[in-house]
Amino acid sequence: MNNNLKVSGLNFEIAWKDKAENFKKIEQSLQNTRSDLFILPEMFTTGFYMKPEEIADRNYETLEWMIGFAKKSTTAICGSASVYENNKFYNRFYFVLPDGKHYQYDKRHLFSFTGEDHKFSAGTERVIVNYKGWRILLQVCYDLRFPVFTRNNDDYDAVLYVANWPEKRIDAWNTLLKARAIENQAYVFGLNRVGIDGNNLSYPESSYCFFADGSIVSEVKNDIVSAEFNVEKLKHFRETFQFLNDRDSFEIK
Repeated sequence: MNNNLKVSGLNFEIAWKDKAENFKKIEQSLQNTRSDLFILPEMFTTGFYMKPEEIADRNYETLEWMIGFAKKSTTAICGSASVYENNKFYNRFYFVLPDGKHYQYDKRHLFSFTGEDHKFSAGTERVIVNYKGWRILLQVCYDLRFPVFTRNNDDYDAVLYVANWPEKRIDAWNTLLKARAIENQAYVFGLNRVGIDGNNLSYPESSYCFFADGSIVSEVKNDIVSAEFNVEKLKHFRETFQFLNDRDSFEIK
């Protein structure tokens, strides 16, 4: 495992339903940033738009762009997009390595409040990526409200949440991110978008990385939220406070 893993999230204002413009924005914003991993928000190519038949990838165009970006920058990159596959739509979280290999997680908890559950199909598998020795759990937005699914079974070191979480419910976002870090004794990086979307919803600056004790370990400079995962710090904390040994067991169906 790399002792330190530098992680950088881009909390930008997503151009509504405009993939080409968002690809351009991301390339420009990250061109001078050096990191081990770049994180992009939920549905970073279009915004959280509930008519996937109009905007969903049908030829893996977002994945192809991410593979090209990862190879060129020699940096892993991740984020979610609307994808059409096998006659179904998915809110799919891609994690792409610098060599082009990729992992994918389909959002399990669909946001029924906006009808996401009527348009998209839910994922069934929990996905943990091993990157530079770090075991990283992939999660999307609404998943944050469901702690059983993210329970740490000594199988991950960090959780990534990508989101479009609006201002009117931002206290829940902040509180639950911190709670997930404390209860799972892991780094939790929550990346939210900013600005105003096509539904006139406002998104404040609200991206953070929490350490296992609930402290904020990220900093914001311009549009970049950055944090460094430290393996010795995490190992020492877990060995000192062995709370996970007393956790309840669950069977997820």
